[in-house]
Amino acid sequence: DYVFAPDKEEIYGENFSTLVTVENLTETLEGASRPGHFRGVATIVTILFNTIRPDFAFFGQKDAQQVAIIKRLTKDLGFDTEIVVGKIVREESGLAMSSRNALLSVEEREKAAVIYKALRAAKIAVKEGERNAAAVAAIVRSTIAGEPLAQVDYVAVVDNETLAPVEKITENAVLIAVAARFGNVRLIDNTVINKRS
Repeated sequence: DYVFAPDKEEIYGENFSTLVTVENLTETLEGASRPGHFRGVATIVTILFNTIRPDFAFFGQKDAQQVAIIKRLTKDLGFDTEIVVGKIVREESGLAMSSRNALLSVEEREKAAVIYKALRAAKIAVKEGERNAAAVAAIVRSTIAGEPLAQVDYVAVVDNETLAPVEKITENAVLIAVAARFGNVRLIDNTVINKRS
């Protein structure tokens, strides 16, 4: 086994000025509140893939936008790397595991499970025949808004690959993405559905 752990200077070098941008995937969802973040992600991943030429690279579904960006980057730049997406790991309450959870109060952590409850409600609605994306988003938003400690940042129903908004849920994979605040802590979560799920 080998570990590649270069320092910043080895990766970027003196007067580094090249950045990688994946168009149309980085400006919405998380990108709207973190300008430039995904350009940094795309740049460092490109450098790493180009340097070590991995057969596999592992990313977590919890960061669904990052997954879509890395998949597009890998395809567009011809990297022979399989992107493996790990499932979201959840606490017993359904809350997606995150280092940010430790910043929540006991009550906030308990109430934050409403995000998962909202995503499940959306999934059930689709399973029962709801196809209108706006209606599905409204279910998620209203479920979370029913928790007084929660403040919804966004609810988006988008194509899982292109992250383009969808009007109708069809056979194609659709991502329902959520960001909500509990106190000063911003949490994200998502689920992937189609009309058969």
